[in-house]
Amino acid sequence: MIFKYKGINADGQKVKDSIEALTLSDAKSKLKANNILYQSLEEDSPGIFDNINLSRKYKISAKELSTLSRELAMYIKSGITIVSAVKIVQGHYTQNKKLALFLKTVHTHLDEGKNFYSALDSQSVVILPEFFKQSIKVSENGGILDEVLLELSRFLKEQDRITKEVKGAFAYPAFMIVISLLMVAFMLTFVVPQITGIFENMNQELPTATKFVVALGKFFEDYFVLIIALIAAVVATHKTLTSINNAYKKAFHRLLLKMPLFGEILLKGELARFTYIGSLLVRSGVPFVQTIQLSANILDNEFIKEIFVDASQKVVEGKKLSSALIQSKKILGEPFLQAIALGEETSQVENVFVNISELYFEENKDKIALLLSLLEPALMLFVGSSIGFIVAAMLLPIFSMSIS
Repeated sequence: MIFKYKGINADGQKVKDSIEALTLSDAKSKLKANNILYQSLEEDSPGIFDNINLSRKYKISAKELSTLSRELAMYIKSGITIVSAVKIVQGHYTQNKKLALFLKTVHTHLDEGKNFYSALDSQSVVILPEFFKQSIKVSENGGILDEVLLELSRFLKEQDRITKEVKGAFAYPAFMIVISLLMVAFMLTFVVPQITGIFENMNQELPTATKFVVALGKFFEDYFVLIIALIAAVVATHKTLTSINNAYKKAFHRLLLKMPLFGEILLKGELARFTYIGSLLVRSGVPFVQTIQLSANILDNEFIKEIFVDASQKVVEGKKLSSALIQSKKILGEPFLQAIALGEETSQVENVFVNISELYFEENKDKIALLLSLLEPALMLFVGSSIGFIVAAMLLPIFSMSIS
């Protein structure tokens, strides 16, 4: 639990901060140990948004965790103990209350005699990826904490960079799609009905294109609010089912993989992430079965995640990973399974994982660039054609009337 307190420290200065403790008595003991005379001490009550989100833990971003790992690695490499390193880094996050509290809590656990992994696992301020904690656990036992922290920092930084690149690349096309749909909807809902009044006084047969546009405009005018409400309801229902129904989420993620081009990009992206973190965990000394499970847990696609989790169970039974994945050859691709099999035969799984991740990351980068180069002119063509068709359909009766 998190407790807020106000009091006076050993230097006679007033302090106002938070502390993590199991009980109120435990919080009092920790304040006493830190030579803080508290004036008020109470449990930090959840705010409005905390009640909506039942988990009050702070979800640390990849960029924040990468920076934090790099700083700790730098200090440990310089010969500073992990306890002192955490204490020093804590001073760098005075503006970020959640991270400051996280580091303060970890430092308290370290002072109590726990190792770094136990301190990270015991704290309840920040949500940490399981693969991150397991890497720390193994690296502490192997005496390579600074090296693994640096590797984790590189991985998290790379993931953050890729995520930003993808979001940035699709920002403009997404904006164009929304604007084009709004323009077409605006013309059908507000512009077309205004012009339709002119045709009502004309005693002549309207062209088919004009009839279609007029009918479409009438439909949008009558049901515009209902259409917006229906779209919002579908989106809300989808998000709710995705969060509470694992079978629906799995089926939807499987459907995404079948999409032309997009499905292949999604698959290669997930496999690249799996192999990258797998190579990192193998290098850190994590057992291979546990490596598969932890690497699978970072995947976003529930369908692919389940494939690797099931495969890890077969590996426990004595099978090779390539053999355990053979039934999913059509989904994962034969080249992927052949590379895994080669790595297992030559005992070079780590190197194979690194090569696969680099290859798939590069392939996705090229495919996304190609997709965007085709998408932009296609969107312009769609917008121009849609508006041009509507305008032409409205002008046809007027031209016919002028000729007659």
